[in-house]
Amino acid sequence: MDLLGTLRGILAAGELLTGEACEPYLVDHRRLYRGRALAVALPRSVEAVARVLAACDAARVGVVPHGGNTGYCGGATPDESGTQLVLALKYLNRIRGVDAANYSLTAEAGCLLERVQEAAAGAGRYFPLSLGSQGSCQIGGNLSTNAGGVHVLRYGMMRDLVLGLEVVLADGRVLNGLTALRKDNTGYDIRGLFLGAEGTLGVITAATLKLFPQIESTATAFAAVADPRAAVALLARLRAASGDTISSFELVPRLALELTTAHIPGITDPLGTPHPWYVLCELGSARAAEPLEALLTEALGAALEAGLVRDAVLARSGRERAALWKIRETIPEAQRHEGPGLKHDISVPVSALPEFVERGAGWIAAHVPQARLIAYGHVGDGNLHFNLQGRAGADGAALLARADEVRRALHDLAVSLGGSFSAEHGIGRLKVAELERYAPATELALMHAVKRALDPHGIMNPGKVLRSG
Repeated sequence: MDLLGTLRGILAAGELLTGEACEPYLVDHRRLYRGRALAVALPRSVEAVARVLAACDAARVGVVPHGGNTGYCGGATPDESGTQLVLALKYLNRIRGVDAANYSLTAEAGCLLERVQEAAAGAGRYFPLSLGSQGSCQIGGNLSTNAGGVHVLRYGMMRDLVLGLEVVLADGRVLNGLTALRKDNTGYDIRGLFLGAEGTLGVITAATLKLFPQIESTATAFAAVADPRAAVALLARLRAASGDTISSFELVPRLALELTTAHIPGITDPLGTPHPWYVLCELGSARAAEPLEALLTEALGAALEAGLVRDAVLARSGRERAALWKIRETIPEAQRHEGPGLKHDISVPVSALPEFVERGAGWIAAHVPQARLIAYGHVGDGNLHFNLQGRAGADGAALLARADEVRRALHDLAVSLGGSFSAEHGIGRLKVAELERYAPATELALMHAVKRALDPHGIMNPGKVLRSG
């Protein structure tokens, strides 16, 4: 079968790339993997996606769905064989509709997250998923990786923000499930299979998403704490004091603040005096008159008296709020500027987070003295990016060579505390062996059974999440 000839008959001029034109689609965001591709398809309609998948299924050719290429685990990169087709969805980028009365919005998979946020705001509504990459990541990728972000504490993961899906299956059939219902008990939750599946079961082409009342008032603070244990205690106090209007609660270590001030223009230390740990917290309400600043000031004052907080500053303007959030959002960029490092995306119950940090930091100090720990992230939902950065003058290559040893120690620790080795970044190609190590045998068997049922020829994103063959 002449697959390329068939694809040229399906796609319009400029929608099938070969040779050097494929280059932008062959390297993952972190540059961990560099693949080769038979071609890159850029369909502009669901019908075209369906015909492309049907042709690839008939030819037994692997298909790698590709979104904004902002993932951390190599899930959107083809392998090195040069036999796989990359299916890029950037031209499937329409907002199909906004139903303000139903608090819902339907968007195609190639829509940028930022555009979805703007479309919701234009209708007087709010879409809460918020990521540092929201200007480049696509909704299809957010769905396929079950993205998290800084508002999970209040609104949940991406799977919690979905009402319905449109999915093209491996054989080209289209699952038309774009319901806008919040109650629909009609059998198995088929939709849920595709959320977090990373394109291994089908290609999400559109989704109906939940919207919320627009946020009319916020209060944001940057507070110094002694350690993660104090941060967790402060979180409990703020949740109780705020009536659970708290939407974000992020942990930032001193080293992360130092790296951002060193490498990111315009960032300064909000408090001036150094402290070992900080939290960035934010309250939000749909009521414009909600006295959130007074509430947060009072709660932090009480925490200061109780010894949980050492110092704090509140944002008094939108500019000051943006400056505080810039610290948190640019930590990954600052790490890249600093040099090679090891990244881990773990989650544990919030109550176990201080123990994880203490034990994990102790293990690193004892076994990897050439590295500095940067543990930051979403304390509110127990998800930390537990990263190691080489010390000045240390051999970066030697640190990277110990990746497997470090990963094993930290992942074993997280699982021993009831946690996970992959909180919000997914499995992709990077963590296939980790899933095999930690997933219960019955659960792994069920995953393989689902894969065989929906993709019997194994063409959907081969080698991602589950091992091929």
